[in-house]
Amino acid sequence: QVQVVESGGGLVQTGGSLRLSCAASGTIYSISAMGWYRRAPGKQRELVAQITGDGSTHYADSVKGRCTISRDNAKDTVYLQMNSLKPADTAVYYCNLDLWAPGTRGEDWGQGTLVTVSS
Repeated sequence: QVQVVESGGGLVQTGGSLRLSCAASGTIYSISAMGWYRRAPGKQRELVAQITGDGSTHYADSVKGRCTISRDNAKDTVYLQMNSLKPADTAVYYCNLDLWAPGTRGEDWGQGTLVTVSS
């Protein structure tokens, strides 16, 4: 059974930085797209950044120039480096992996990690 676990969230002041990590464990054949989503209080979940299997990246306009998504295929891990954080970035951040594993093929989600940016 595959487990997807995020880490790296926390409390940071405006202008600070955080690096989120998401690691998949278990027997995994392959992971294609890897992405980060977030859900702010009272708002719908939104895509923050995504990286495809060939390394192509996509960012939400709200984080362009401030966030960098990267992946380590050997570790089945995706990262989100967030700089110049703003209070508007406060949210629960979720990792989404499009993976192929024994008995399953499709999207898998982590449990989320809370990012709080104080003003």
